[in-house]
Amino acid sequence: MRNLLLEISYNGMNYHGWQVQQNAVTVQEKLQDAIESVFGKREDVKGCSRTDSGVHANMFCCNFKTEKNITVSKIPEALNANLPSDISVKSCKEMPLDFHARYDCKGKEYVYRIWNAQVRNPFADKLSYHYKYDLDAEMLSLEAKAFIGKHDFSAFCAAGSSVEDKVREIYSFDVIRQGEEVFFRVSGNGFLYNMVRIMVGTLLDISSGKIEKGTIGEIIESEDRNRAGFTVPASGLYLNSVYY
Repeated sequence: MRNLLLEISYNGMNYHGWQVQQNAVTVQEKLQDAIESVFGKREDVKGCSRTDSGVHANMFCCNFKTEKNITVSKIPEALNANLPSDISVKSCKEMPLDFHARYDCKGKEYVYRIWNAQVRNPFADKLSYHYKYDLDAEMLSLEAKAFIGKHDFSAFCAAGSSVEDKVREIYSFDVIRQGEEVFFRVSGNGFLYNMVRIMVGTLLDISSGKIEKGTIGEIIESEDRNRAGFTVPASGLYLNSVYY
């Protein structure tokens, strides 16, 4: 038996997230189709995260076990030949049998992309969020530092989440402007349902004056979702890095 780790990337525009669903097309389903074509068996694939509908991934890790002896270096090309063009296997390597892409993950980095200009960019449609009001990236980056540390992030978790322990540790949070694009880059040991999208929405509400500057710490302490900002659309969110 072999345990194979795949690093993949995908455009989530046409998918209802990573995890297999009964009545919707997902990334996991398409990857399992390709694995079945190459390995002759529909293997159970373990993902590092559960990305939502419309969310993208520059780096997503998953693993599966197989008894087939296909050379590791040939696996990406074989799988890519059986995958749609919006999903790509970047690499494959063999791992210890007890490795698990989700449970062995030490941290993740997400990037949220905003097209910050009066006129929308047709080449960024569904790949970023068009926000036409002026953004001061330097100010927002300073505000975002209040998220850093270990906190109960109940105020930044969407209603309906079944997770009881909402304590997470944020390692870094930076807001960077590159021309007309603004990137919100956040890393941590884990994230709650819609957490990054609510964080970004809160920063945008600070920018617009709907939420007072310097109050993110108070919002975290309140554990009250109603005090945090809106949930930005999924289209601008990317799982950017996974750490083991």
